[in-house]
Amino acid sequence: MLSDIDIISRYKKLSDAEVLAPLFDRYIHLVFGVCLKYLKNKEEAKDAAMEIMESLMDKLLQHEISNFPSWLHTVSRNHCLMKIRNRKEDLFIGIDERKSEQILVESGEDLHLKIEKEAQLDQLGKAIASLNAEQKQCIKLFYLEKRSYDEIANETGYSLNKVKSHIQNGKRNLRKYLIENETETGK
Repeated sequence: MLSDIDIISRYKKLSDAEVLAPLFDRYIHLVFGVCLKYLKNKEEAKDAAMEIMESLMDKLLQHEISNFPSWLHTVSRNHCLMKIRNRKEDLFIGIDERKSEQILVESGEDLHLKIEKEAQLDQLGKAIASLNAEQKQCIKLFYLEKRSYDEIANETGYSLNKVKSHIQNGKRNLRKYLIENETETGK
């Protein structure tokens, strides 16, 4: 059985995709596991794993790799982070997008913390989307745009008591959604 480095060297010499088959067989479970961990959706993880494995044919020609499993884990993680970031941008239109772009620049422990934060923001976006229109509007204005109760009342036409009620009920519903979702994902 050829080592990872031997297979990669042979592939670089021959540029024959079939040479990589043992490498794919050896590591597809690792790639799928990383994708499932970050994307939390089996079908999306399968698709992402296939995309990553397909991209390896080009990436292996471009990079010198000494520790293939570690390098492949990093490639897989970054691919998933891009998917999460794109998902987050869809959910959080209008929130400072520069913060989400910084995640790809950082590394090590900071990156791990950013990954967790991305997942939390993703969950929060879904939770906000689950609110009724009045609660969603008041929550966004109060927490994301830092508006006061009076400003929200003036902008929306709701009474001050209605604004406070929508924010309080919205917070309760967000908490409930996040707790229910946390149990479902097994965190």
